[in-house]
Amino acid sequence: MELHLTGKRALVTGSSSGLGEAIARLLAAEGADVVVHGRDETRARAVAADIGAAVAIGDLATDEGADAVAAVAGEVDVLVNNAGGYAHTGWVDATPGEWRDIHEANVISAVRMVQRLVPGMRARGWGRVIQIGGGLGTQPIAVQPHYSATLAARHTLAVSLARELKDTGVTSNVVSPGAIMVDSVRAWLTKQAPANGWGESWEEIERNAVAELVPNDVGRFGRPEEIAGAVAYLASPYADYVSRATIRVDGGTVRSVA
Repeated sequence: MELHLTGKRALVTGSSSGLGEAIARLLAAEGADVVVHGRDETRARAVAADIGAAVAIGDLATDEGADAVAAVAGEVDVLVNNAGGYAHTGWVDATPGEWRDIHEANVISAVRMVQRLVPGMRARGWGRVIQIGGGLGTQPIAVQPHYSATLAARHTLAVSLARELKDTGVTSNVVSPGAIMVDSVRAWLTKQAPANGWGESWEEIERNAVAELVPNDVGRFGRPEEIAGAVAYLASPYADYVSRATIRVDGGTVRSVA
């Protein structure tokens, strides 16, 4: 399917690996002029060289880093706010400083890029802002409360931004992944399999880990390319009539009709 992204410039934050890399690769394959972003210059340049993209290096948790990335990105038509992180801590051991740091990395970093790049979209009369959210933003669990809170913030800021951009030709939406099989997740599951009795073959490990950790209707973890497909749709002209929506790509993990 032709998504008509040729000639559109897209910045994908946090695209030197994982979900961001998959998104950058698909947008480039669909003809977009992609800017790969990361903090690790070696990894970012490797991805960019492979897909013929520009490279922007900077820590978006700082104003200086955001300025540097925005300067390289230039006049962007599509902003995918993917950069962020999480910590394996909970209510007992997560310090207020850790709460602050993860909010800075996952929420304020997105705000920085919106403030730097969306005014240009508004002036040109067309643009896309896509937040990468997550099911924990709407159905949080006991662990990683600070991470869940930042996902909820990403969802709500996308709705507020959509209302701010009413009648401008710029849309704001969310892609909400479920548990996705990136390299780090596969390595962790393989390491945990013996102690949890998940089996020896990868097929057994995935099936049993999903049933125990993230039960869903499809019975497996998602793949990065499936998230990228949803982002590419929202970035395209086919999504002109989609505003403040959340597209869940989670195999049915979230048990909700809204």
